[in-house]
Amino acid sequence: MDSGPAAPVEVPRATPPADPRRALPKTDAVLSLPLMGELAATWGRPLVTEKVRRVLDEARCAVGGGGTVPSPDEIAGKVADALATLDAGRVRSVINATGVVLHTNLGRAPLSEAARAAVNAAAGYSTVEFDLATGGRGKRGATVNTLLRELSGAPGALAVNNAAAALFLALGAFARDREVIVSRGELVEIGGEFRIPSIMEAAGARLVEVGSTNRTHLADYVNAITDRTAMILVVHPSNYRIEGFTAAPPLAALVAAAREAGLPLLHDLGSGLLTGDLGDEPTLRESMAAGADLTVFSGDKLFGGPQAGIVVGDETMVQRLSRHPIARAVRIDKLTLAALEATLLSHLGGRRGELPVWRMLDAPIEELTRRADRLARSIGRRARVRDGAGMVGGGSLPVERLPSVLVELSCGPSGESAVMGALRAGETPVIVRAERGRVLVDLRTVAPEEDDVLEKALLAALP
Repeated sequence: MDSGPAAPVEVPRATPPADPRRALPKTDAVLSLPLMGELAATWGRPLVTEKVRRVLDEARCAVGGGGTVPSPDEIAGKVADALATLDAGRVRSVINATGVVLHTNLGRAPLSEAARAAVNAAAGYSTVEFDLATGGRGKRGATVNTLLRELSGAPGALAVNNAAAALFLALGAFARDREVIVSRGELVEIGGEFRIPSIMEAAGARLVEVGSTNRTHLADYVNAITDRTAMILVVHPSNYRIEGFTAAPPLAALVAAAREAGLPLLHDLGSGLLTGDLGDEPTLRESMAAGADLTVFSGDKLFGGPQAGIVVGDETMVQRLSRHPIARAVRIDKLTLAALEATLLSHLGGRRGELPVWRMLDAPIEELTRRADRLARSIGRRARVRDGAGMVGGGSLPVERLPSVLVELSCGPSGESAVMGALRAGETPVIVRAERGRVLVDLRTVAPEEDDVLEKALLAALP
């Protein structure tokens, strides 16, 4: 008997392997861990949640490529590491025991007590652009500009956010699409790979190099002047020196040559040294006496104040700078204004000793020796006191050394890298330098009121 066609045989389908990414912990599961609660109390839940999601995204890619599935605790640990890295990069107060007074990486000039108080007072609502006498709008920086005129003796003054900005503003206002004559030996890199030619190009000025690297004569400038010339620029090569067979015309001679040609002279002074004898560092007084039409300098180097760019000189030219569109982009903020006002008042009052930079530079060797001996006795046999030298730093006096007194520390088997790392990781980080396997502490750049904190940090870091 025919039973009809045979029923089709069903072949069981292979079950696809489960996607391992499905095994990753959920965001909420990670956030419920106690560690995440602690981090959220410090950083806030939104930021912690975002970090968890990013770590999970990275884990999802890794697992999709054959990696293992991390546990919730492992995810939480990576979030904690990411936040610790973020915390380590925040701006923090440190003790500078390197002996470099104007340490660029550590913020150059520390502010005076008066400047810090002024910053604190201006941090809330403040009269940055308000006239208390009239109840109307005031002019930003009016007091700072007045104080700068009093200090420099120049008829015009303007403060912007840094010296490179001041130079950029001046070039953009007076030399766009025209030529600026500069000695080849002054085409310096001012740090962070910012170079004078690059600033000139960005400002729209055309560079005309004259002279050679080591010798430039007055005739080189004069012969380069054409009807396309906008100005002569003199730049103090503050972060290097050329020694030996060198020549450069006096600033006053260049000013006279520029005036004879009907051109202004712009002097980039650099560090902001006002007066005095500090190696061959040029001073503001010398620039003014030579008759520079505009002089620019930094507020946070030897001037001893906050980061700022200061322009002083011809009143009409400074007024033109203040009205230029670039001035808005580089204007000074209220906190810097407050700190700069306080710094200017210290200079005008003849109280340079109020500025930490000058207290450090002027500190007597006898005082440094006394403090170093006390610190070495507290540390014990691992420390000895010896003569040494620090630096001004901050692109000032690159070949000059400051006589100082060092506390030299023996680091034992762990080595200087471990000790320096422990000092940086302390509650108050301490920055030192090393030499031939030993850690060197230079008290010239340590405020006396920091000595006790420094002592505790050294004792904790040494093996």
